[in-house]
Amino acid sequence: MVDFTNRVAIVTGAGGGLGRAHAHLLASLGAAVVVNDLGGTVHGEGSSESAADVVAAEILEAGGTAVADYNSVAAPESAQAIVDHAIAEFGTVDVLINNAGILRDRSFTNLTVDELRSVLDVHLRGAFYVSQPAFAHMKARGYGRIVMTSSASGIMGNFGQTNYGAAKMGLIGFMNVLALEGAKHGIRVNAIAPIAATRMTEGLLGEVLEHFQPELVSPAVAYLASEECDLTSELWSVGGGSVSRIFVALADGYFKHPKDGAITVEDVVANLEEIRSEDGYIVPFSSQDEFAKLGPKLLDI
Repeated sequence: MVDFTNRVAIVTGAGGGLGRAHAHLLASLGAAVVVNDLGGTVHGEGSSESAADVVAAEILEAGGTAVADYNSVAAPESAQAIVDHAIAEFGTVDVLINNAGILRDRSFTNLTVDELRSVLDVHLRGAFYVSQPAFAHMKARGYGRIVMTSSASGIMGNFGQTNYGAAKMGLIGFMNVLALEGAKHGIRVNAIAPIAATRMTEGLLGEVLEHFQPELVSPAVAYLASEECDLTSELWSVGGGSVSRIFVALADGYFKHPKDGAITVEDVVANLEEIRSEDGYIVPFSSQDEFAKLGPKLLDI
């Protein structure tokens, strides 16, 4: 049984959509939840306390424990304030769900610097800003769970979302490094790539909208955020009743030993099929695994 009794969770962007669903589920499983939401538009404009207040009130009415927080994730000082709020209110931080996000979609040649900067500030830098103080607190206590919200738009690409895609793929690199740094301190760091009907995806899912409710994503998030989860550096596609792993694989590829001469452009051209073959792949946990693959070949082991 996944249980969050005596655990404290911060959920950013929890005033609606996925964040609201995550906050409700964590609270129903016993967590004290900091419902963080700036209350801006889907494009990151404006602010309002009502979004976070409504969700916190819903949780309290259902018998859970929650407090609203209105700080922005997009600046170091206000992100620090989110973590400080959790510690002041509940004494600690055990779980961080980095969910806050905005959209500024535009085809690449029309994308403005402001549209790039604002999306990176919320999705990528925002996750950095909140995670750093939370991670430090978790490290000192020897326990923590962090879940990043990535997207297929970053992992696989999506037209008109260069800023969003770059930010979402950046979160995967961020997750991988934090997973390594947190491993010996009891901190597990994972990510989801959700498919859900929210105001950010409104108009994109068409007739299948009803099959992709945010509540169908939250159970996977709750597991990854739980003490029962000992996995780290996992990336899961979640939505519509499906939970599946996405992973980076390193194929065996083509190898020419340096003693046989330096590899040439002609070698690359002549061996494209072997280079691109998906046979004999490994799923590396860190960059060191690339050397573990190559070492035996170079040493003729």
